[in-house]
Amino acid sequence: QVQLVESGGGLVQAGGSLRLTCAASGTISSLNPMGWFRQAPGKQRELVATIVSGGITNYADYVKGRFTISRGNVKNTVYLQMNSLKPEDTAVYYCYAAIGTRNWWGQGIQVTVSS
Repeated sequence: QVQLVESGGGLVQAGGSLRLTCAASGTISSLNPMGWFRQAPGKQRELVATIVSGGITNYADYVKGRFTISRGNVKNTVYLQMNSLKPEDTAVYYCYAAIGTRNWWGQGIQVTVSS
């Protein structure tokens, strides 16, 4: 069993920054890929960023250069630093972890960017 809990969302003005945190517990290790997806109202869930063993990262084109994903020193914690936020970044952000053949998801956290 794995639990993922997101925190750090909220309301910010365009151009501002937020840092999301995902704390994972259960049967998970630093070898498991983790990352972030987001879902805006009326749209499909989309990839934001991933991090795999060895610290290799991958970003969607629409966040490259603005968002940074990283693992924390605290075991099984993943961060998403979001800078230069835009109104189109408004969405519910979900943390995920890939363990074996299954993806685990957090409950999601709202990020709202005002213009």
